[in-house]
Amino acid sequence: MRAFRSVTAATAVLDRADVDTDQIVPKQFLKRVERSGFGEFLFFDWAKDPDFELNRPEAQDAKILLAGRNFGCGSSREHAPWALQDYGFEVVVAPSFADIFISNCVKIGLVPVALPPDRVKALMSSVAGGGELTVDLETKTISAPGNLVVPFEFDDFQRHCLLHGLDDIARALTHEAEIIAYEQNHAAPFETTALP
Repeated sequence: MRAFRSVTAATAVLDRADVDTDQIVPKQFLKRVERSGFGEFLFFDWAKDPDFELNRPEAQDAKILLAGRNFGCGSSREHAPWALQDYGFEVVVAPSFADIFISNCVKIGLVPVALPPDRVKALMSSVAGGGELTVDLETKTISAPGNLVVPFEFDDFQRHCLLHGLDDIARALTHEAEIIAYEQNHAAPFETTALP
């Protein structure tokens, strides 16, 4: 997983509440197990509408998504964060997220930032018609046009993982020496590699 420190980028606005994982990536596209290739199916049904928010010129090449409350609700499918990241998003900002959605995002390096609704609305207004935000995970701030700086809270453990690019396996490998020592001092009760 790639470490995340900050990003300054175009920002897309999807001011809709209760966007569930089936809307983010519909079930018919869940037949693959690799994490790549899902971006083309992001918001598949909505994207058919030429006026859909992400089809607008100001949303092109956006790496930050501003969304409504309860984003990522519904089923726990990992494919939803995969699709958002594969599409190009590095950060999703919303008033609230489903807990499992947050966990799935952090595991792949997609940054979910929760802010009070009025602050999300202020950020949406600041980029209306196109604009860039800077999301800085080190300082836990979002900077917007007009000298607007919005601080945010972030779980310390999840922040550490994102800042250092640590997924579950990489985090376990930071304890490799202790794992080896434990295995050397705790022999298996029987030979697990012996053939019958």
